[in-house]
Amino acid sequence: MGCAQPSRMGQGLTTRWPPMSSPPSNWEWNMSQVVTELVFIGLFLAYGAAKRENPFCQILGSPEFPLLSKDGDVMIGGAFSIHSKIAQPPLSFTEKPTRLTCSRVNLREFRFAQIMIFAIEEINKSDILLPNVSIGYRIYDNCASTLSSMRAVMALMNGDEWSAGKSCSGQSAVHAIIGESESSSTIVLARTSGPFKIPVISHSATCECLSNRKEYSSFFRTIASDLYQGRLLAQMVKHFGWTWVGAVNSDSDYGNHGMAIFLTAAEEEGVCVEYTEKFDRAEPEKLMKVVEVIRKSTARVIVGFLAHVEMNNLLQQLSLHNITGLQFIGVEAWITADSLVTPTSFSVLGGSLGFAVPKANISGLNDFIIKDFWETAFACKETIRDNMTETTPCRENKDLIELKYYNDDVAELRYPSNIYKAIYAVAHALHSILNCSNSQGCDKTVKVTPWQVVESLKQVNFTTKYGDQVWFDSTGATLAQYEVVNWQRGSDGSVQFKPVGYYDASLPPGQKFVLKTEAIIWSGGKTEWPVSVCSERCRPGTYKVLRKGRPVCCYDCIPCAEGEISNRTDSNDCKKCPEEYWSNQNRDACILKNVEFLYFTEVMGIILVFFTLFGVLLTLTVAILFLINKDTPLVKANNSELSFLLLFSLTLCFLCSLTFIGPPSEWSCMLRHTAFGITFVLCMSCILGKTIVVLMAFRATLPGSNVMKWFGPAQQRLSVLGFTLIQVVICILWLTINPPFPFKNMKLSKNKIILECALGSTVGFWAVLGYIGLLAVLCFVLAFLARKLPDNFNEAKFITFSMLIFCAVWITFIPAYVSSPGKFTVAVEIFAILASSYGILFCIFAPKCFILVLKPELNTKKHLLGKTQYN
Repeated sequence: MGCAQPSRMGQGLTTRWPPMSSPPSNWEWNMSQVVTELVFIGLFLAYGAAKRENPFCQILGSPEFPLLSKDGDVMIGGAFSIHSKIAQPPLSFTEKPTRLTCSRVNLREFRFAQIMIFAIEEINKSDILLPNVSIGYRIYDNCASTLSSMRAVMALMNGDEWSAGKSCSGQSAVHAIIGESESSSTIVLARTSGPFKIPVISHSATCECLSNRKEYSSFFRTIASDLYQGRLLAQMVKHFGWTWVGAVNSDSDYGNHGMAIFLTAAEEEGVCVEYTEKFDRAEPEKLMKVVEVIRKSTARVIVGFLAHVEMNNLLQQLSLHNITGLQFIGVEAWITADSLVTPTSFSVLGGSLGFAVPKANISGLNDFIIKDFWETAFACKETIRDNMTETTPCRENKDLIELKYYNDDVAELRYPSNIYKAIYAVAHALHSILNCSNSQGCDKTVKVTPWQVVESLKQVNFTTKYGDQVWFDSTGATLAQYEVVNWQRGSDGSVQFKPVGYYDASLPPGQKFVLKTEAIIWSGGKTEWPVSVCSERCRPGTYKVLRKGRPVCCYDCIPCAEGEISNRTDSNDCKKCPEEYWSNQNRDACILKNVEFLYFTEVMGIILVFFTLFGVLLTLTVAILFLINKDTPLVKANNSELSFLLLFSLTLCFLCSLTFIGPPSEWSCMLRHTAFGITFVLCMSCILGKTIVVLMAFRATLPGSNVMKWFGPAQQRLSVLGFTLIQVVICILWLTINPPFPFKNMKLSKNKIILECALGSTVGFWAVLGYIGLLAVLCFVLAFLARKLPDNFNEAKFITFSMLIFCAVWITFIPAYVSSPGKFTVAVEIFAILASSYGILFCIFAPKCFILVLKPELNTKKHLLGKTQYN
């Protein structure tokens, strides 16, 4: 701002205003700054002019007189919004503006002034505190305006004398100032008096900005900063699960700073704010916009960080537009304000919940307010001062006199203790400065300066007669203590502010913040707290996916994928189950995966066991039949020794399939493959021996042939043993180097564990299988070559068919084995074993059993020889 320059004629002041880069956020605040600077500039220029022209220091303009005052040895000033409406005079700049006119009594603020006087009178009567010193007071009404606050603070510093002698630099008219109630007015008060080190003690200014000791070094308060209240509001909202709320605040230092603290804390608590609106008491257009936003919003809970004047304006409009059913969360500035209790207000604010200053019953206060105050402090009289008549309370404040016999609100007053503590804090500071003692009283020769009071207040630490400890922390504030109150209907229909909890920063963690939820009556008279969310909570088994372009509290609930779970509500993601676990159907718990293997008791296992045992039974039946007929030509002609050995090996082949059923173990895995390999090689060796015997027998019937001596019974046994030993060696090497082992296959299926036998060495497995295949192919080739030999010796064509079936089964086995999942792999292998075993049994032994059982007349040497001759 440019400096005001005196005109050449010395008759006026002109002011040069700088251009503004942006419109002010708060007109009244900017105006107060302008007024502050103009006042100082005017005082400076007036001082220079007076020094040249007049040796006396005089007040320019009319002095401001206090609403209530009393002289004393030390003076304490007070500033309260005793009236809540101010009439702004027209500013034509051609004549002196008329005085500001105040209206609409604010009963609560009037009570603050009365309580201040009560505390001062109580101290004046005390023989312990300031025993021989009287305290006076000067109380001004700022009419809820920062402009009036500026006039009040200047009057408190300068006094109301027309002249102050030859020097304008002297002692302040007061030693301390109590006030104000609102943060914006208190900031004006503290900033203006701050350079003169005059202590300001507020009973309800809670703006966190006032904690800045560099800017407000002489400011104190008997209430906690909004830093606590803003965070507690967020904790309360979170406690009740309200993640979608609206926020409205006063467009002032109190509302803006308090809402900023709440929004920061709400974000930390995971609470989303649908809208944040603010308005000033002098901005009806913005108020209507706020009402429209509330009407259209989906949030059912509103956090109102409002001064009681703005809250009253909002309440009137909400009632007018019949906007009800919302849950309001309030602050100490309005939650217990009696001015809000109207016949229609409960429909809007019923069930409201908020933080309030704890009530304190001060003995004697009620009698003082009803009787003593009106007889002493507010007695009707006229005084003459400097030839001017000052008409005091009776004539200009008839609206206050109407409250003379009203005391219904006294029981619900919440701030008396704060003002009481503030006055006593100043008294204790003065007591220390004046070196007071009970025996000798106070040293009145000590000149008390405001800055001494500031330093002494920093050291104050005392306990009131009601048990409240008073001391100021490093920010100039007292300990945070709140009462949680709830708007409820009493049995008589009256509105009551019922305590339902508390916060006390002096208590241990876990006991500081207590809520009695069961005692709360919510909006609409409900006993269950309302729901205010952008999206319903995601149940366990789902997780949150944020909606694009919306706050974090607006999301969709997506089911967890298979194998993943979320076991808590509103999970941000799903967790994978451990490897051996799988998600249940609801996706909210991990359960052990189903273990899959071929059970003996399942249908497939029972069928395979049946055919296995049936094959064993058939084989044993054939063996018994052959044993009974071992001396018959048919059995003798078909090499009975190899036949019995073949039947024995087939029995083992059938039985080895049983090792594939049941849970795999280390021994069963090694046994199943080696038993399969060795028994089938034994079987193939017997068939190969029979085939060679057929070929050799025909060679032996030729003249001069003696080949049978080279492949007699001994050689047949050795050939079977030799072929089998080769397989045994292969199996031993396989088991020694890298044997099969039980394995939990978790890759083949997501939701189950497949127990199977890993091959260990695939080379060993395919070597075993390949050797069996080699013998089978050799048998097939030799049998195919001998298929046209005479019928009486001709087993070759039956061996050919059996080997054809055997090879077909095992050739088709390979792709089926590779492609079959889980236990079906084992089933395919068992099927191949059973199918090839049945093929060999039926193809080789069925024709012989047919003759032995059904055509015994053909089982003769004559028939065989005859047939030979025929051929």
